[in-house]
Amino acid sequence: MCHALRSGTRDGTLTRSVFTEDYRRFRDLLVETRKRAGMTQAELAVVLARPQSYVSKYERGERRIDVIELLDITAALSIDPANFVRRLHRIRGGKVRRS
Repeated sequence: MCHALRSGTRDGTLTRSVFTEDYRRFRDLLVETRKRAGMTQAELAVVLARPQSYVSKYERGERRIDVIELLDITAALSIDPANFVRRLHRIRGGKVRRS
């Protein structure tokens, strides 16, 4: 697997951002959206042409997803990615965080 596609650092360890409250909200919204679409992890994985463990890992925070993967996931769930992001923004309270 290409290191650029893996979560975290080059040695495979996860970065701290996976464990932030905002990222937990993001993961929760992914799970909620999948369930609202009436899909199991296994069914979503089939549409994505990925193993079920792929869905499980990003939903549990063991793997980060990038924007291209998010577009694939929202397409597989037949939802508008812009609406998904707007919803996440509202859940976060519309905040912009600065480092």
